[in-house]
Amino acid sequence: MLSQRMITFLTAAWLCLAHFNGIANAKSPALDEAISRYTALYQQGRFVEALPYATEALRLSEEEFGQDDTTTASYLNDLANIHKQVGDYAYAEPLYRRALAIREKALGPEHPDVAQSLSNLAGLYHDQGNYAEAQPLYQCSLAIWEKSLGPEHPNVATSLNNLAGLYHDQGNYAEAQPLYRRAIVIEEKALGPEHPNVAVSLNNLAVVYRDLENYNEAEPLYRRALAIMEKALGPEHPSVAAPLKGLADIDLARGDYTRAEPLYQRSLIILERVLGANHRDVAKVLEKYAQLLHKTGRVDEAVDMEARAKVIRAQYE
Repeated sequence: MLSQRMITFLTAAWLCLAHFNGIANAKSPALDEAISRYTALYQQGRFVEALPYATEALRLSEEEFGQDDTTTASYLNDLANIHKQVGDYAYAEPLYRRALAIREKALGPEHPDVAQSLSNLAGLYHDQGNYAEAQPLYQCSLAIWEKSLGPEHPNVATSLNNLAGLYHDQGNYAEAQPLYRRAIVIEEKALGPEHPNVAVSLNNLAVVYRDLENYNEAEPLYRRALAIMEKALGPEHPSVAAPLKGLADIDLARGDYTRAEPLYQRSLIILERVLGANHRDVAKVLEKYAQLLHKTGRVDEAVDMEARAKVIRAQYE
């Protein structure tokens, strides 16, 4: 499946940028410009293009505020998020760890910004399949946010989504479902029913039902998630790829190949444009698309697609 972390970060982490106060704090026009550029590119899902501007913002912040300032920690966090989106995990981890250390020292271990850093580091481990490292960090992050912001804050919903995604990826659907449902309730109340974060939670719950082969429950959740994302973020935003693939998976399982194929094609185009042709989430779509090609008798195309997916996956081993 398209990774739970991918959909959560593509939208929720995109929204996280609004919480950073670097632009308000910055004194340097050059820093303002770098922040504006990478924020705009990130929001459009143009992560590779955002990297040099985020790198420059960090350098300028270190010069202006110092290497151990909490403002610098925000830019460390942003740069790590961007590296993570393009699969540069080795670059992301030390940046996340440095941001966490700065925040814990300056703000104390129970500050909401510390919770954000813990969650981001957990997400990195989660993406790499290191569930034992990720789970306590997610749980600690959730506890801090509930205590500091209250149980109905949107950040709590994001944290619930992350922990649910971990349970889900381990096949623990009974633990994942109530967390996703609680996240949806919080987000609809706090943000409104058409907010992109609601779409993330809807999509995540739909994946649970899809994996349980309960397609009648999954389909309307995917469709609502897709409609919200297209309206709020635009039809080419990377977050749109996840519900597109989810709907295609349902059509494939039902044997409706005519409906499934254009959905896989559109999902693949979006992911390749945003994440690059060699990202592992691209491989996941290629593998499902190859199944469709086999079932429709296009064996040569399917074999080529499977070979391409295998090459991509080998890069992550």
